[in-house]
Amino acid sequence: MEKKLDAICVGAAIVDIPLQPVNRDMFEIESFPLQQISMTIGGDAINEATIMSRLGHKIGLMSMVGRDAVGNFIIEHCEKNGIDYSGIRMREGIDTSINVGLVTADGERTFVTNRNGSLWKMTIDDVDLSRLKEARLLSLASIFNNPLLDCRALVKIFQEAKAQDMIICADMIKARLGETLDDIKEALGYVDYFFPNYDEACLMTEETELEKIADRFLDCGIQHVVIKTGKKGCYIKSQDGSVLEVPAMKGITAIDTIGAGDNFASGFITAILEGKSLKECAEFANVTASISVQSIGATTGVQKREQVDERMKEYYAQQS
Repeated sequence: MEKKLDAICVGAAIVDIPLQPVNRDMFEIESFPLQQISMTIGGDAINEATIMSRLGHKIGLMSMVGRDAVGNFIIEHCEKNGIDYSGIRMREGIDTSINVGLVTADGERTFVTNRNGSLWKMTIDDVDLSRLKEARLLSLASIFNNPLLDCRALVKIFQEAKAQDMIICADMIKARLGETLDDIKEALGYVDYFFPNYDEACLMTEETELEKIADRFLDCGIQHVVIKTGKKGCYIKSQDGSVLEVPAMKGITAIDTIGAGDNFASGFITAILEGKSLKECAEFANVTASISVQSIGATTGVQKREQVDERMKEYYAQQS
């Protein structure tokens, strides 16, 4: 059966309100003027779907939102960006999640979240497993981000994906409810490409050396562990024991790191879909992320494929 989609992203679709720049002094001032307050698309799955669609691929999104103004904003965004949103479930009586992102002058951030929003309410019942047969690749955009998509739910999703001969990619965030590596070990055994960042990986494995971190994940059955190392780039170790360290783009000044990891994953997955080598996938991912951090918001940086292709030329010139 011919696949009508290149990839399906499963996970969060919310709205971000980034506040930048903030500092602790703001609590001492009655009115604190900021450079910008805006409502932007956020949530790992819709971030990935947006960027991969702009990079030239047919992407589907599976998520859950409320039947409210914010949910409608998300649907409109999907329409504008050519994302197949037929897998988004709109539920009555649920508030679509809004995250307020507090961004410092040097680009670091933290989030204020609604614990009763759609992000926290999405379950396996909101994922139409019958639709997985429509795509070549599945991206579980962030393990732990939707707390009710626990290991049992992930195994169910991944088993169906494998039954449909899909490549499985997954990212993660820091565990929200104290989950450990053992809690997700079974699910990780189905994953072909795993994209934790260094801090998340350290917490999950209780290791600090990149090789030891990767080995802990590889022991779970993951085929390729891709650890995002920020300004350094990324570190990759595979089941065959091969190791790659791929440098980041040089000379980048970050103004907002919100969504940088999602952009990295989007670039990597795009390259997988295009049959690139593991090293080329990492290079494309690093460059995609380098564009994202130069704009406020997770999906405001990368607008079209030409941006990444042009910067790839600069990246390779740096390496020569």
